[in-house]
Amino acid sequence: MTIDEKLVERIRGILADQLVEEKRMFGGLTFMVRGHMCCGVGKDGMMVRVGPDAYEKSLNESGARPMDLTGRSMKGLVWVDPNAVADKRVLTKWVNKGVAFVDTLPRRKK
Repeated sequence: MTIDEKLVERIRGILADQLVEEKRMFGGLTFMVRGHMCCGVGKDGMMVRVGPDAYEKSLNESGARPMDLTGRSMKGLVWVDPNAVADKRVLTKWVNKGVAFVDTLPRRKK
């Protein structure tokens, strides 16, 4: 599977000050922040875990659509079109949405 390696590098740069682990998941690369899935890159763009409370509002943003891997949308997760995150400021906003949601979760133990 081909993923956008430049997008991966850009996200790595934004998350440089976080405790991040990278895992192959959902057919792409997922960034785990403090043990929780935060965001990732797949063949169709960028996945962001916004959480159930921010889900509907996030879908109203440019380039966002429901994450659907099984024929059913996964509430709390959105796909963002790669063209929508071409601007560093917009990409940073999306990554920060994922980090903000992860910050609401209890720290995972190893």
